[in-house]
Parts: sequence; structure tokens; C-alpha cells
Amino acid sequence: MTFMSAMWLPILLSSIVVFIVSSVIHMASPWHKTDYPKLANEDQVMDALRPLAIAPGDYFMPRPSSMADMKSAEFKARMERGPRVLMTVMPAGTAEMTRELVMWFVYLIVVGIFTAYIAAHALQPGAPFWEVVRFAGTVSFLAYAAALWQLSIWYRRSWAITIKATLDSIIYCLATGLTFAYFWPK
Repeated sequence: MTFMSAMWLPILLSSIVVFIVSSVIHMASPWHKTDYPKLANEDQVMDALRPLAIAPGDYFMPRPSSMADMKSAEFKARMERGPRVLMTVMPAGTAEMTRELVMWFVYLIVVGIFTAYIAAHALQPGAPFWEVVRFAGTVSFLAYAAALWQLSIWYRRSWAITIKATLDSIIYCLATGLTFAYFWPK
């Protein structure tokens, strides 16, 4: 078993590497540019929503108030009339990404900690390079990608977005696995 104290360098460096790789993927490549298409009537939709002063949060419409309500004729009619909407409302203002980038980096460190914890209990110091890549890469892939599919299954998020994010996760897990293997305790 490898001690966690020996794992801080791969945890931090893999977090930095994945942060940089994800930034390049999202900012310098066209890979995700078409994930969220622009509504043809975007201004009209925003003008209609603005006076409603919807608080930031996640919403599902129409939403039944109970299981009994879900079975009512009125609710079924609302579902048929549509549209069915799952939306996230964000606060108004400029799109500064500092908060999100900090939270992303913290998430990467958490993934690194779990990857290190599991790998340190499964692999010995001096484990073969590709064994560390395989093990750390698999664990981190589960953290980066596994929950993405639930959003497409349950909330009809675009499968194209989910598949692209899963492919991103393969790149992230390779970066994580390679970093862990390179800095694995001898």
C-alpha cells in the first residue's frame, strides 16, 4: 500500500494538467461551440422571462405538486399542451467565470484525492508505469464521466453533449493516469 502523503504531488499536478487541458478544449478548440444552439427568438424569450423575476435555480415545467396531481386530467393536459421545460436560471450580470473555474479546480483536486486513495490501496510503490496509468485513469474516468449519462437518460440532455463530455473525460483520465504514473512513488 502506498501512503497518501506520497500522493500530493500527483494529485496537484494532475489537477493542474487537467485544468489546462480542459481550458484548451473549451476555449481554443471548436469542439464544444455547438453544444447549446442559439434560439432564433432569443430576445423575445428573454423579454418574456425577465418580468417574471425567476430566482436563480433549476426548474422543471410542468411540475406536479404530488403523485396524485401527476395523474390528474389537468396535469396531463398541461403536459400535452407543452412545452416541457428543464431550465437553469442564472443571475443577471456579466459572465465572469472565476467562481466556476475555482470550483472546477477544487473538483479536480477532489477527483485526484479519490484517485490517489484508491490507487494507493491497490498498487505498491514502484508499480509498473502502465499499471498505474490503467488504474488511476480508470478511477478518474469514473469520476469525470459516469454521472454525465444520467443527465441524458433522465433529463433529456443532448446525447451529443454527453458523448463529447465523455470523450473529454477520456482525455482527462489519460492526463491523470499519465501524471500519476510519472510521479508514482518508487
